[in-house]
Amino acid sequence: MIFKKLELNNFRKIKSAKLKLHKGINIFYGDNAAGKTSILEALWSFTGAKSFRGSKDTDLISFGSEKASIKLYFLDNEREQECIINIEKHREAILNDVEYGPASKIAGKINAIVFSPIDLNIIENGPAFRRKFLDTAICQLYPSYLDIYKKYLRAVEQRNKILKDIKYNPMLLEFLEDFENEISSFGAQIIDYREKFIEKLNKYLPNIYNGISLGKEKIEIFYETDADKQKEKFKEKLKLLRDEDIKNISTSIGPHRDDIDIKIDSISARYFGSQGQKRSAAIALKLSESEVIYEITGKKPVALLDDVMSELDTNRQNYILNHIKDWQVFITCCDKENFSSLKEGKIFEVKNGEIFS
Repeated sequence: MIFKKLELNNFRKIKSAKLKLHKGINIFYGDNAAGKTSILEALWSFTGAKSFRGSKDTDLISFGSEKASIKLYFLDNEREQECIINIEKHREAILNDVEYGPASKIAGKINAIVFSPIDLNIIENGPAFRRKFLDTAICQLYPSYLDIYKKYLRAVEQRNKILKDIKYNPMLLEFLEDFENEISSFGAQIIDYREKFIEKLNKYLPNIYNGISLGKEKIEIFYETDADKQKEKFKEKLKLLRDEDIKNISTSIGPHRDDIDIKIDSISARYFGSQGQKRSAAIALKLSESEVIYEITGKKPVALLDDVMSELDTNRQNYILNHIKDWQVFITCCDKENFSSLKEGKIFEVKNGEIFS
């Protein structure tokens, strides 16, 4: 998949722009708040997903304007296609002259992965961020996963309510069996999905990180769970933990408590990694996610990398710029020195919402 041309009207700080895009590396540089990230946000919109900055649809419209539009010309399976997203109260999508209604309806039609500074939370912060990384990626690949996960969370919520009230009504104990059966059934499926996704990530992650670190470091990731992907074993563990869970009023095992262990040279990246190592690990995870998408769908997603170059040394910057092959990449940065080693690609300067190439 190749993005060929992007047109923007009243999108964020960008009043009007028509950009011809390079099939390889595209650099957008300029001062902070110049509008660089808005370009990546526009491109990400074509995946059908919500803004990676957490913005409401109306926030995407330029100040003082009533509506905005973005248009993408792209090549998919050697076929020229176009997609328009109109934004007023909500985002509405038109793909190849077919009106889809809400932009979410085109999810899966245009593939991309995005890295932004918030993704450092995958490495630096608690397990919830790493679980979200897994679940978001798996949902894109397997739409049925979301339904399984929602049913699992509902069952956990119901079990926790019983755990809270059981001391006032011991007869509620007999209802635990039903919810534990649901938790173990859906939970075992979630663990299986996650472990298989981690297994696929591990096919690509070591080589990608090896390239970023120039072979100086080794990365490993492992899925950590106290539950089990075998339904009956999972259910038995829940029963054994009933007394403890009643005391703590919470379900102590399951996918909602699981984590990924990320190690660099056999040491925890979260606790002992440098900022450069953490950033490299997060980028490598995202690029590995892209390879998994390509393996499963046959379509190589476009990579959108927001502010990846800061806190990377020259060698790591050089890898990002010149050693990601057969891949269309969009990168934002502030400092010209961050892309001085670029051998092939296109550079855009962004100033106060205007774009120059």
